[in-house]
Amino acid sequence: MDLQTELLAIAIFTLTYLLISGRRLKVLPLNRPAAAVLGTVLMVAAGVLSPEEAYRAVDYDTLVLLLGMMLIAAYLHMAGFFQWAADQILRRARTPVRLLAGLVMTSGVASALLVNDTVCLMMTPLVVAVIVRGGLPLPPYLLALAMSANLGSVATLVGNPQNMIIGSLSGLSFLEFTRSLLPAAVVGMTVEFGILWWGFRRELRSAVIRVPDTPVPPMDRRLVALTFAVLAAVFGGFLAGWDLAWTALGGGAVLMVLARRDTHEVLKLVDWHLLVFFAALFVVVEGFNRTGLPGQMYGWVRPLFGEHPVSQAWHLAWFSALGSNIFSNVPFVLVAGQWIQHFADPALMWKVMALATTFAGNLTILGSVANIIVVESARGHCEVGFWDYARFGIPVTLVTLAAGMLLLLWVH
Repeated sequence: MDLQTELLAIAIFTLTYLLISGRRLKVLPLNRPAAAVLGTVLMVAAGVLSPEEAYRAVDYDTLVLLLGMMLIAAYLHMAGFFQWAADQILRRARTPVRLLAGLVMTSGVASALLVNDTVCLMMTPLVVAVIVRGGLPLPPYLLALAMSANLGSVATLVGNPQNMIIGSLSGLSFLEFTRSLLPAAVVGMTVEFGILWWGFRRELRSAVIRVPDTPVPPMDRRLVALTFAVLAAVFGGFLAGWDLAWTALGGGAVLMVLARRDTHEVLKLVDWHLLVFFAALFVVVEGFNRTGLPGQMYGWVRPLFGEHPVSQAWHLAWFSALGSNIFSNVPFVLVAGQWIQHFADPALMWKVMALATTFAGNLTILGSVANIIVVESARGHCEVGFWDYARFGIPVTLVTLAAGMLLLLWVH
C-alpha cells in the first residue's frame, strides 16, 4: 500500500469514528450503521480494500451469533415474558430497595444469557411502565438497568458484541471464559447496587411502591417454556464446545419451526441496524489495520506494559478502559485485538480486555450502546443528563474494574 492510500485509509477511519462516536455532524446527519456503511464504501472506493477483501474482512461468526441470540430474545418478548417478569418484580419487591436489587439481578442475568443491547431494548419500555405505575422515581432504576446489563454481560461470550468478537478471535472455550469472568460479574453487580443504593438512599427511603390493580396481559406459557428449553439446549451446546454461532442460530431456527408464530413479526424484532453496523465496521477496521498504524501504536505503548503477566494485565485493563471510551468498545477490540498474541499470557489478556471494555461501558452515557438505549427509550418520562449518569458511572466503573481485575487474576 502506497503512502497516499495509507493516508486515505486513516482519514476514512477517522471520519467513520467521528460519525459513530455519538455526535452527529450537521453536514452528515448519519446514525452509527449508516456511518459505518459510508466508511465501508469509501474504503473500497479509495482502493484500500478490493470488494473481495472487504467481504473476507467481515467476521460472519459474530454476526450469526448475534442473529441467533436476538431471535431467541425476540420469542421471549413475543411471549410476554419480559413484561410478566417486570410486573412480578414490582409485586414481590415490597420495598423500593428490594425492587432495585431485583432489577439489578434480572438485568444482569438476562444480559449474560442474551445480548445486553437486546435486553435493554426490550426491557426499558416495560421497566419504565412498571416504575411509573408503582409511583417510584425513575433515575435509580434506569441506571440499574443499564449498568447491570453491562456488568452481567461480561459473564459469557454471548453477553455483548465485544465478547462475541473476542470469542471468535481468541478461540477461548465458552466454559473457560465463564469460569473466569462470572465471579467478576457477580461482584460487579453487588458493588453497583451498593453505590446506587447509597447515592439514591433519600429518594428510595421516602418512596412507596403502589402496586397497580390492572393486570398485565397474559403470558404465553407454552412459548416461554419452549423458548427456555431451546435456550437451555443452546447453552448446553456452548458448554459442550459446539460452534457458538451455529448453535445459537440453530436454536433460533428451531424456535421458528416450533413456535407457531408469524416469522415476519419475529424478524421485525431483530436489530438489523446493529448487524449492519458490525458488518460494516469489520471492513472499516480491516482497512485501518492494512495501514500498519495499529502495529506502530502498539510499538509506542508496548514498553508501558512491562514483561510480567500481572503487570501487563493491569496496564492493559486501564488502557482498554480508556481506549474503549475514546474509540468505543467494539472498534477498540477490533484494533487492539491484533496485539494480544504479543503478550506473555494471551489467554489472560483476552479476558482482561473483555472485562475492561465491558465494565468501562458504565463510565458515561456514551460508554455503551446499552446506556444510550435505556436513556433514549425513557426520554419521554425522565431526562438523564451526562453528569447525572457520570456521578454514579465513574465510581461504579473504577471500583468494579479494580475488584473484577483482582478476582480475574485470582481465578486465572
